[in-house]
Amino acid sequence: MTPHVLLFLAGLSFSGLTLAGDDADAFPIQDTPLSGGKGSVEQFDHNAYSLPLGNLAMTKRLDFSVGNSFFRNPWVVAPASTAARDGLGPLLNTNSCQGCHLKDGRGHPPQGDESSIALFLRLSLPAKQGSEETLKQLGAVPVPHYGRQLQTAAIPGAEPEGKMVIDHEKRQVSLEGGDTVTLGAPRYRIENPAYGPLPDDLETSPRLAPPMSGLGLLSAIPEADLLAAADPDDANGDGISGRVNHVWDARSQRTVVGRFGWKAGEPSVEQQSMHAFAGDMGLTSSLAPATDCTVAQQCDDFADGGEPEVSDKIADFITFYAESLAVPMRRDMDDPAVAQGARQFNRLGCASCHTPRQQTADDAARPALAGQTIWPYTDLLLHDMGEGLADNRAEFEASGHEWRTPPLWGIGLAQTVNPRAHFLHDGRAATLEEAILWHGGEAETARNNYRSLPSEKRQRLLRFLESL
Repeated sequence: MTPHVLLFLAGLSFSGLTLAGDDADAFPIQDTPLSGGKGSVEQFDHNAYSLPLGNLAMTKRLDFSVGNSFFRNPWVVAPASTAARDGLGPLLNTNSCQGCHLKDGRGHPPQGDESSIALFLRLSLPAKQGSEETLKQLGAVPVPHYGRQLQTAAIPGAEPEGKMVIDHEKRQVSLEGGDTVTLGAPRYRIENPAYGPLPDDLETSPRLAPPMSGLGLLSAIPEADLLAAADPDDANGDGISGRVNHVWDARSQRTVVGRFGWKAGEPSVEQQSMHAFAGDMGLTSSLAPATDCTVAQQCDDFADGGEPEVSDKIADFITFYAESLAVPMRRDMDDPAVAQGARQFNRLGCASCHTPRQQTADDAARPALAGQTIWPYTDLLLHDMGEGLADNRAEFEASGHEWRTPPLWGIGLAQTVNPRAHFLHDGRAATLEEAILWHGGEAETARNNYRSLPSEKRQRLLRFLESL
């Protein structure tokens, strides 16, 4: 495994490798503000994630705008005069893409009695109850009467599947110098199940909507580079065993390397988007012709918006939009504290899971994505993050302790875009420091090293992350 893989932080994942002195120079340190290559944009306000690639051809900007309209505007119940956007539900979590990805950024968990929109529960039964074909194509075993996702909302005349309730257990973590941080460990339960009792062996996995920027660039990283960085058996003995997930590609009808979603369970932006339409909004497409409705829920009794409800043309616009969102430039790179934080980040071993630098393929399908040097701070691989973050639910080849390394680019603007944005797969971390302190497994040693740093050095590290 190459030594340039960086960590999970907000994902934010710290490796178990500790470096000292000049050894930190073995990891690349970003020397350009162009995090997203030639398409990087200089936008640092609430629209920081919503601009098209800076190098996107003017002839393609209309396609971006059309895709944005279908991403942003709500879908409606059929039949409706807005025929291009009807067919919503009957069971759903939200009525628009933007409902979860606020301003194309990450979501936030509900507070108090709020309904949960950007955070939802995946559902499944233990893998041993599924057929080989089910596991091959779905990656998990659907729950009778409930499917693979808890839909907490419904159109008039239909009944939501149930209510997701979150309880928190408070934990105190001590840091060097006497500082303490309070962490909230969420516990999930389902109240008022509407379609029969839930099984005793029900598996659940909370998922928070991630940011959208740079998805096209991530899709253009050669698969060979991901495979070369993987070290599933920790052959080099560094305590890091990143590996790829192998998932079903509905477009090519074969198993391929996954790279999107919290467990790398999706192979492409297109499939991720169409599965979100089906699971989150109850909308069919050619790539995902069935929603998450089960026979017991009698969804066929309701009017649909056509077959498919998301036309191929609209699906193409949505995919183009999602693949064309630019990454904001780095900030404050000339601040000595930021530069020192970058070296501290490397010395702690953070670069063992979050690869700072990647290269997109010269022959990428779209010119604006091809031949780019980018700084996403991810290896797109699965890592064991320990019991504290485990959901104990497998997805394809990802275990219940494994998560894909999320990119860190743009993370310093997360709460500028959405002031309520939280971090990690379920939004349990309100700050970047909380996200660091949740890491275990392959990240445990580096997390403990962070806790042992003097306050001044911890702040420099956080300043570096805020500059990304």
